[in-house]
Amino acid sequence: MLENTRITGFADEIHTDLMVQVRLLKELKLEYIEFRSGNGKNIADYTIEEAKAAMTYLKENGIKVSALGSPIGKIKITEDFEPHFETFKRVVELAKVFETPYIRMFSFYIPNGEEPSLYREEVFKRIRSFLNYAKEHKVVLLHENEKDIYGDNAVRCQELLREFYGDHFKCTFDFANFVQCRQDTLEAYNLLKPYVEYIHIKDALWDTGEVVPAGEGDGKVLEILRRLDSEGYQGYLSLEPHLAEFAGLKSLEQNVKKRELTDGEVSYTIAFHALEKLLKQN
Repeated sequence: MLENTRITGFADEIHTDLMVQVRLLKELKLEYIEFRSGNGKNIADYTIEEAKAAMTYLKENGIKVSALGSPIGKIKITEDFEPHFETFKRVVELAKVFETPYIRMFSFYIPNGEEPSLYREEVFKRIRSFLNYAKEHKVVLLHENEKDIYGDNAVRCQELLREFYGDHFKCTFDFANFVQCRQDTLEAYNLLKPYVEYIHIKDALWDTGEVVPAGEGDGKVLEILRRLDSEGYQGYLSLEPHLAEFAGLKSLEQNVKKRELTDGEVSYTIAFHALEKLLKQN
């Protein structure tokens, strides 16, 4: 199943040290990384020189970058946009260094308890600014559904994609994040499948929101992978285990719960083998 897809992932969940990340990727015979952080530094904080050094190291070890796992759009919609837009412009330049057109992004945290529709106009204005710049620089923005942002459920994701979808704005589909938002993943897939460009592989339990290996939760991962296979998907499947504590986790999620596992290498390997098992099922 999905023989023409490429497995990638957030290797910063393995270890902060890029060398350790690469070592395990090579042991698992993986050739791609979705670069979110390395050597304890988030991609958005990299200098061009640091990025060049990291890319040289990756190339020397036969690892290619599938996407930048950037934090763009992962601020409160009420925060000042201009400094964030400057960060975005730097990330665009870093994408060129890492030789990938893809930049993962989000659609802004909505204040707790407030109706997302109140912020629709501002969200759309900001994303339009991102998109116009992306077009100029020939990069592709991949919007990820994420808890507590404007595009957290499938309906609002579809709203964004109907407005902005094209060569430079597409969809990253994340199973676990939908489950944690009480969104049926099959319903979400049916709404978003025309726009899906990239897949994040992690699963979660409906009752608790706990992240579990792919296929062990309520994300209907196998069913949707089969749908992707029948529909000719040939993109990336990106491992995002979230099974163990790893540096930077608390900056990525709100209200993070303690993970049972603590060994990033073990948890990444578990996540990889869980996906591998699903892909072997017809």
